[in-house]
Amino acid sequence: MTDGPPDGAWFNPIAAHLGRAYWAPDTGRVMAFTKGTEQEVEYLIGALGLAPGDRVLDVGCGPGRHSLALARRRFEVVGVDLSPDFIALAREAAAADGLTARFEVRDVRTLGYRDEFDAAICLCQGGFGLLGGRDEADVFGQIVAAVRPRGALAVTAFHAAFAVRHLEEGEAFDPATGVLHEIATVRNEGGEDRPFDLWTTCLTPRELALLAELHHVDVQSVSGITPGAYRATPPTLDDPELLLLGRRRA
Repeated sequence: MTDGPPDGAWFNPIAAHLGRAYWAPDTGRVMAFTKGTEQEVEYLIGALGLAPGDRVLDVGCGPGRHSLALARRRFEVVGVDLSPDFIALAREAAAADGLTARFEVRDVRTLGYRDEFDAAICLCQGGFGLLGGRDEADVFGQIVAAVRPRGALAVTAFHAAFAVRHLEEGEAFDPATGVLHEIATVRNEGGEDRPFDLWTTCLTPRELALLAELHHVDVQSVSGITPGAYRATPPTLDDPELLLLGRRRA
């Protein structure tokens, strides 16, 4: 069994080191998931039936790549993340492009919104996948509570079957918690590489669907996806991520 992550904002030092290099997806494994933003956003708009003017909450928004893409399409967006460094970058990018997206430093474990949004997205393990196998059920419920009845939801998770099948040297998977532990080398804007411990919670498609059922969400689909290739297809053992689409019940 692997040790879980320490309590508190353990990812924040990674975000602080990464900084603007987050926008360079080909410079390291941790950053590779940032490719394909436009495809992901276009797919979600169509699959969830969203329209310009809708109010969208981006949970675990990082430096705001999905929030900014939605704001460019005239959505009203609020992005939240625990990292003040990421939020500063998101605000800077929004200001540079003249976008009205709003960004707040907020912990997903104390999200605090109620019936305020037409849709909520939580993508690329933004917050939801970094909880160490402890608080996922409660956080999922808080994401659901943020949207209005019949509001739309899109939540991704690392795929447990993929993590086990493709376990790499130096990685450890804890079957009791579903947490994958790895040492990730992160390169910053100045080209400095630094190793960090990274703990990512992995789920099965059934677990993700059961979380939705627990919090009164009608599941539209649970698909197997890769970054930049969101689609509606049943999960396979070779899909690194899962995407749940659904709507909060009235």
